[in-house]
Amino acid sequence: MLSSSLCTEASLRSPKFLRWLDLIRPAWDESGTGEPTYVHRKLWEWAFIAEALHERGVLREGSRGIGFGVGTEPLSALFASLGCEIVATDVAVEVAVANGWVSSGQHALSVETLNKFGICDRADFIRRTSLEVVDMNRIPSHLTGFDFAWSSCAFEHLGSIELGQSFILNQMRCLRPGGVAVHTTEFNVSSNDETMDVGQTVLFRRRDVDWIIDHLLARGHLVEIDYDPGESPADRHVDVPPWSGVHLKLAIDKYVATSLGLIVEKATSPARARFGLGARELLRYRLARDHPSTLGKVRALRDDFTRVSRLLTADGRRPSKLP
Repeated sequence: MLSSSLCTEASLRSPKFLRWLDLIRPAWDESGTGEPTYVHRKLWEWAFIAEALHERGVLREGSRGIGFGVGTEPLSALFASLGCEIVATDVAVEVAVANGWVSSGQHALSVETLNKFGICDRADFIRRTSLEVVDMNRIPSHLTGFDFAWSSCAFEHLGSIELGQSFILNQMRCLRPGGVAVHTTEFNVSSNDETMDVGQTVLFRRRDVDWIIDHLLARGHLVEIDYDPGESPADRHVDVPPWSGVHLKLAIDKYVATSLGLIVEKATSPARARFGLGARELLRYRLARDHPSTLGKVRALRDDFTRVSRLLTADGRRPSKLP
């Protein structure tokens, strides 16, 4: 199952990602090249969001989803085509104009623009989808009870690192217990110290993401993360204007950035939300984040113990407990 992670070529070219990209092909392959995928982080983001939600069982008939800062991305139409009821949200027109998102075709002017590629049957899309104007820094209180929430590179445009961090914590209120949030954002690969921390676009450092995750865990939500940046030539390539055909990492100002996907499962009970993670879960997360190789060894040991236990049980002997 996917965990929170960075954009890599290996995941982009994986069969499960390619399946989603084929379903939304009209949105990115308008000229009909027939290529399995372009080596572009935006395609990775869309496939990451869809696969993470699919694996957690929320892309089904009747599920309710809310998208933030959806612009003209194809995910609202994709999820509606799967039977989900979607509330798509975007900023007010005047805000979009001021930021250049209308002139660049990145703003949802009407609900019909969300299905402009015909990914969902028109009648089904209109029946299952609505569009609301929402300021992500001030999420309306009526937007609650959703099975899932998502955004694709939106919360780095809220004005500062701190506002983006607050958005992730606040949007969890939109979900039912056990609901799933999947968001992608800009990640600073080149520095955990200096970054762009205020302005129209900010770059989240590892320490900024760790802050978000620590606060989510403290509230009882579930998160795991893998900071592996990938090791293929495409993963090591840093794209610069006028841009090439390989666009997984890019230069923004003096930094190297890529996309990060964040997956959060909401606490399933008020008690869990109040008291946070237990010691075992917290240790598992810390190992995964700070010592991924150690966690791999622990998992391998447990798998070996399980296999030996089954053999001993089949032979009539009783295995000891794993310490």
